[in-house]
Parts: sequence; structure tokens; C-alpha cells
Amino acid sequence: MADALAPFSFRRRAGPPGLMGILNVTPDSFHGASRKTSHSDAMSTGLGMIREGASIIDIGGESTRPGSEEVSIEKELERVIPVISGLRTDSPGTPISIDTRNHEVARQALDAGATIINDVSGLRSQEMVDLVLDRKVPVCIMHMLGEPKTMQHNPSYGNVLLEVSHQLLTTAEYLVAAGLEPSKICLDPGIGFGKTLEHNIDLLNGWEIFRGEHDFSILWGVSRKSMIGQLTGHSSTDDRLYGTLGVAAHAQHVGIDWLRVHDVQAHTDLLGVMQKLG
Repeated sequence: MADALAPFSFRRRAGPPGLMGILNVTPDSFHGASRKTSHSDAMSTGLGMIREGASIIDIGGESTRPGSEEVSIEKELERVIPVISGLRTDSPGTPISIDTRNHEVARQALDAGATIINDVSGLRSQEMVDLVLDRKVPVCIMHMLGEPKTMQHNPSYGNVLLEVSHQLLTTAEYLVAAGLEPSKICLDPGIGFGKTLEHNIDLLNGWEIFRGEHDFSILWGVSRKSMIGQLTGHSSTDDRLYGTLGVAAHAQHVGIDWLRVHDVQAHTDLLGVMQKLG
């Protein structure tokens, strides 16, 4: 199925950032409105995001919010595989990413029609690295300090920008040396994944370091996160859209390639108007 799609590249050097629509097939993701607990609801939401302008649909079956517990591989597969298969049938030309830390979930997702791996653990698993290289599949590599359950327990770095970029670039350069095209790699600094507000701001302000010598694409996943709540004073994720759009506007201004978002239509409208106004 994946072979029928046009070859995918993360490269975006013209126009606004591409949008990766968040599709959480979970009962416990941090933004309550994003939780989809039935396959039919998830399918409908995913197709809606495509109509609204999402270039990638990112499907996950395990919440990795701070403090979250792991789910079994069987449960994760049960949640995501029918949705991936259904979206591949109903929207055969849309890239689908599987948001998972588990190589077996990723493998079965690729077999079901997913075309991108989005690993929030940053390819810590050698089995995941081997899968990426064996399938030559596009991959988004995110930085996470520790594990979701404990990552926000007093996160500490000597120099957050240097440490996070070193880890991501080392992994990405390993993949390139092993034969994966740089255009198939996207780096995500992992906002909120084992970081304080100050760490997050440093990572966003220092974004250019993540390009590296191969000019890797960069993704920001800031949508409705606690960082937005801290900056705006809104404790509820329901009230964090406008702050999120502020980050999106900044991302377009500086040249970020991809945004992972809950609210596709709002971002499409914002970025489209900014693009037309020059």
C-alpha cells in the first residue's frame, strides 16, 4: 500500500510549515478534546483533518503525557491498526505516521498502511533503528528525557540546547551513514518531554542548531501544552489555542518545517493568511 504513495520528503523550504494532525486513539491524552475512543470517531476526525489541510495524520495509541502509564502492545495495536487501515483505504494519498515507542507496533502499522514512524523516545530501541533502516521509512526523531511517567520530575541539563541537539543529531547522522536519505529525517526537540519552561524556550529560540550539516527538517510539537499554559496563565488545555497559534506564527516567521497540531483548521487559516500577506 505504501508503495502506491508518492515518495515522501520532510523538506519544506517554501510556504508555511506543513501540518501534522494529531489523532489520539486513547482515553487519556492530555488534551481531553483530542481523545478518540472509537475507531469510527477516529476515522471521522482523521478525514476531517485531511480536508482542513493536514499534510500528515499522526496516529497514536499510547498517551505519553507526563505521568502516563505504559499500555500493552496488544492494546496499542488494537487501537491504531484499524484506524490506519481505514484511513489508508479512504484517503490513499495521505501520509500516515505511527506515533509509537514500540518497534513491533511500528512494524505492524507500516504493514497496515502507515508510511512514517514518529518515535517520541528518539529511536532508543535498536530494533526500531533496524526497522527504519530496513524499510527506508521516513522518521521523526523526538527527544525525551527519561520516561513519560517520571520525565517532569525535576528535569535537569548542563546545557539543554547542546545536549538535546547532540542526542538528536547523533542519531540522525547514524541513520544517514547507514543509508537513509536526510530528507526522510525530521527532528523534534520534544517540548514538554522532560523540560522546564526555560528549557522549552531555549530549545525554540535555538532551533537552528538542529539543522546540522545535513540540513535536517525540524518539527515543533507545542500544541496546547503546559508551556502555553505557563506563558498565558491558562490551566485548562481548552483555553490554550490562541497561545498555540502564537507559536505557529513564530514558527512560520523563522522557517520551521512542520507543526504537530490538534487544531488543523485554525492553523491552516492562520498560516494561509500570513503567507498571503507576505
